[in-house]
Amino acid sequence: MTEKPTRHYDRPPISLVYENLPGFGVDLYVGGREGASDVPLLRKNGISTVLNCAVNLDFNYVAAPDEISHDSRVGYGPAPIRYYKLGIVDGPGNPDTMLLAGYYQLLGALEQVLPEKPSYPMRERGNVLVNCRAGRSRSVVLAALLLHLHIPREFPTLAAAIDHIRVKRELRPDEWHETPKPMLIAAAEKAAGWVRVVEEERAQAAERNKVRA
Repeated sequence: MTEKPTRHYDRPPISLVYENLPGFGVDLYVGGREGASDVPLLRKNGISTVLNCAVNLDFNYVAAPDEISHDSRVGYGPAPIRYYKLGIVDGPGNPDTMLLAGYYQLLGALEQVLPEKPSYPMRERGNVLVNCRAGRSRSVVLAALLLHLHIPREFPTLAAAIDHIRVKRELRPDEWHETPKPMLIAAAEKAAGWVRVVEEERAQAAERNKVRA
């Protein structure tokens, strides 16, 4: 029996999924390509940082390149948006560690402080958008992984964080079997376990250093 294709619904280009993220004081958004490519929309919502986790989607936020490029080279230079890229496949084919890398990249984007140098003109710390092509699968699971691990009292399980984002992102129940894709949820569960091991080791190392001091 052939499976019916999942109906795709209209939804906002970006969705606010968590306000005032503890420890950072910024809001977390999830969205698709339309929202991530709309710089006026990003600025209107106070978004200064974008993490694009789709391997099959790219953006060039550079409005005024440092120099005129010749025909074989794309423009480069500072942009009005701080941009991070993680290339996840929306389905099977990702190394097990991709979601682990994504978690630490997202956390790093939140924690990173840029030096006050002319070569770092975009130092603003604003809200954060996690995007993929449609804002239904890859971005949802990565944002959920952050909420689960960063606010475990509120989101004691990854499933609880995913359900929260499904509601905020206006994902309907008949989409849930693929929003996010099951193999991405499984990879995120593995990543959560690895993060706990890493953070426990970091805490123990910090305690040992404290004792030595």
